[in-house]
Amino acid sequence: MNTAPPLFGPLSPADLAALLWLFLAWFCIGWITENPPKARPSVTVLMKAYRREWMRQFITRNPRIFDSAILTTLREGTAFFASACLIAVGGGLALIGNTDQLAGVARQFDLGHVPTLKWEIKIVVVLFFVANALLRFVWSHRLFGYCAIIMASVPNEPEDPRALPLAMQAADINITAAKSFNSGLRCVYFALGALGWLAGPWGLLLATSYVLFISWRREFASRSRRALLQLVPGETGLLPGQAQGQDPRP
Repeated sequence: MNTAPPLFGPLSPADLAALLWLFLAWFCIGWITENPPKARPSVTVLMKAYRREWMRQFITRNPRIFDSAILTTLREGTAFFASACLIAVGGGLALIGNTDQLAGVARQFDLGHVPTLKWEIKIVVVLFFVANALLRFVWSHRLFGYCAIIMASVPNEPEDPRALPLAMQAADINITAAKSFNSGLRCVYFALGALGWLAGPWGLLLATSYVLFISWRREFASRSRRALLQLVPGETGLLPGQAQGQDPRP
C-alpha cells in the first residue's frame, strides 16, 4: 500500500515552528531597532543623531584628515565582514555537497538518523542569512564610498551656502550605509542562531531566543546606550542627559 509523502517533506511540525520563530524574531528585532518608541530610542537611532552632528563638525574642522580616517575605518570594517561572509558562503555550498560529516556529528550526539535533504535545508537556511549579510555589507561599503565623495565636495569655507546642505547629504548617505551594515550584522547573528538547528528544533528555538535577547539588549539595555544618552544631539527627541522613560521633548 502506497503512503502519501509528508506535506512538508522531512520537516516536522516542531521544525516548522522553530523555523517560523527564527524568521519572525529576525524581522521583528530589525523593525523595532529601526522604528523604536520615541521615549526609548535604540542605539542605532541614537547614532543617527551623532552621525549628523559629525558632519556638522566636519564643516569647520581643518584639516579634515581626522574625518577621512574615520571613514576609512568604517569601510575597512564592511570589507572585513563582506570577505568573511563570502568565505562562509563558499564553505556552506561545499558542505551541502557532503553532509556525511554532519551526519557523523549527529550520531555522536545521539540525534538519530536525519535525512540528507533535511541537512541540506538546514544549511540553506544558514546560507540565506550569510548571503543576505554579504549583500548588505557590500552595499554598505559602496555607500561609505559615496559618502567620502560627497564629503570631498563640501567647500572648505564654512560660510559657503553649499557647505551645510552637502554635509547633510553626506550624513544621510552615512546613515543609510550604517543601516545596511547593522542589518548585515543582524543577519550574521541569526545565521549563528540558525546553526542551532543542527541540534534539532529545540536547539534552533533556544539559539534564536538567545540571539534575539542579545540583539535587544545591545540596542535597548546596554551600557553603551546609557553612555550615548549622556549627551544626545537634538534629532532623537530626548534632551541631553535625559533619563529613559521620561517624556520626550514636544
